[in-house]
Order: sequence, then C-alpha cells, then structure tokens
Amino acid sequence: MASDEMLSALGVGGASAAAHALSLPAEDYGNDPRLEVMWAMKAYNHAEVYFNLISSVDPKFLKLTKLDDDIYKSFRETYKDLNIKTLHPDDLKSDSSKETWRVFCNQFEGLVEDFNYGTLLRLDCERDYTEENTIFSTRVQFFAVEIARNREGFNNTVFMAKNPAS
Repeated sequence: MASDEMLSALGVGGASAAAHALSLPAEDYGNDPRLEVMWAMKAYNHAEVYFNLISSVDPKFLKLTKLDDDIYKSFRETYKDLNIKTLHPDDLKSDSSKETWRVFCNQFEGLVEDFNYGTLLRLDCERDYTEENTIFSTRVQFFAVEIARNREGFNNTVFMAKNPAS
C-alpha cells in the first residue's frame, strides 16, 4: 500500500494523532512498531519529495535551508576528502565517524529544525532510493551531503536523466 493510501486510511483524526505522536520526545516511547512505521513513512515521503525535486529542478539552484552556506562550509572543513558521490555506510556508521558526525551535527542544534530527525540518504547519488542504495541518517547529515552534492554537481546526473535537453 502506498504511504499516502496508508495515511488516508488513518482518517483525519488518526493522521492528526500520528503527527502529534511524531512530535513527542523519543524517550516517551518504547519500541512501538506502529510508531516505527509512521517514522518510516515520513522519512520515505521526504526522500520521495526530495528525489522528485532534484529530478525537476537543476540542483545547483536549490536552497535546502536558510543555513546552506554555513552547513556546506562546516561540512567541507570537517570532511575535506569525503567521497559524496558514492558514500560507504562506514562513512556515517563506524564508531570513529559517528563521533565526528556527532560533533558536526550538534553545532546545528537549535539552528536547523529537527536537526537530528531520522532521514533517508542515498549512498550513490546517481541512483534512486532503493533498499540497497539507502542509509538512515540525521537531517543535518542529509542536508550536509545533499547541499554538497548539489553545489559540486554530483546530483546533476539525476536532473539530466529526467531533462536531457537541459
């Protein structure tokens, strides 16, 4: 069932309750599988909207946040040599990378809305979101990598595939 069909099945009251539930602190919940499904649906919807956006608009013109310049500058100062075209899971998930990312992300707490919110990130920027090509990241990690991909021309492949005359 498509995620919009699942939301429709909830009805107005259910969708409103789901939105409220997703805004509460994580520690208020155990491992509630229904909540995990709601988070997954929201992350998937965000990924789908973003991919459609970079498929439709030349990515070099996109502004993802009001802090794009600051995020990009800090990202490239911290990750000078990170291969953003094709990420490896260890780039985000190894013990040493987690510590570096934690410091990077925390500088945007209070500045980027939902800075540590769970988001889906493509490993290979030339491919769509698939199970094999997707990793779970924080919102600031997503912004940092995707702002860099947009500015450095790596997302241009997606745009050109949908707009060959551009």
